[in-house]
Amino acid sequence: GSDKPDLRNPLELVDVADLVKDVEFKVFSGPANDEKGRVAVIRVPGGAELTRKQIDGYAEFVGIYGAKGLAWMKVNDRAAGVEGIQSPVAKFLSEDVINGILDRTQAESGDIILFGADKANIVAEALGALRLKLGKDLGLTKEGTWAPLWVVDFPMFEEDDEGNLHAMHHPFTSPLGVTAEELKANPAVANSNAYDMVLNGYEVGGGSVRIHNAEMQAAVFDILGIDAEEQQLKFGFLLDALKFGTPPHAGLAFGLDRLVMLLCGTE
Repeated sequence: GSDKPDLRNPLELVDVADLVKDVEFKVFSGPANDEKGRVAVIRVPGGAELTRKQIDGYAEFVGIYGAKGLAWMKVNDRAAGVEGIQSPVAKFLSEDVINGILDRTQAESGDIILFGADKANIVAEALGALRLKLGKDLGLTKEGTWAPLWVVDFPMFEEDDEGNLHAMHHPFTSPLGVTAEELKANPAVANSNAYDMVLNGYEVGGGSVRIHNAEMQAAVFDILGIDAEEQQLKFGFLLDALKFGTPPHAGLAFGLDRLVMLLCGTE
């Protein structure tokens, strides 16, 4: 749900699109069969104690991120199977589908399962934000600890609503493990040689290995729709310089304000 996850929070997003793609409930099957859609859930231990008012509050919260609602499933008695489930959407799901969701999430008695079904970016943002809020509201996030990590393997490009590709990081970031020809043949699946340093859910540093080859740089410009004439006009100096044996080089910039904020325990 996030490219800067807070690992102090034990809640996880679990994908279930394959389990609900054939159900008649279009709220789930629609996104499940959309290549740009996603259906994911969060299992909240002990969450069955949440009141309807609290659940409605969380539904309103995810609406901030574009979600159209928040389906839920309380697991009152795991051993009772479907009979132990309380949910307004259970009537639209078969016993096999419900059991599949319970098994995949490793749900136990007393848990609640919260659903997100929409375009993938909306599900990621909405459930990602909900995960953080639940962690804080229910005391699940381990305060007073540090959870650092490196985030790598970012997509090289991202697609806008009109189908155009844009550089995820910046157009001078090198791709990971492909030639210029391979990149141009299948740019949408390429990963970039970029990395972020994340601490407790905040990006405190980020950087990348730069492109050091003129052919690769021109290929990236081509993919971004920058024609040869515009390349020379705006970046000719760079393309020419890259022909003279530029060595591989990488960088990392720190967000000192965020580091100080975390060290001081402020927001």
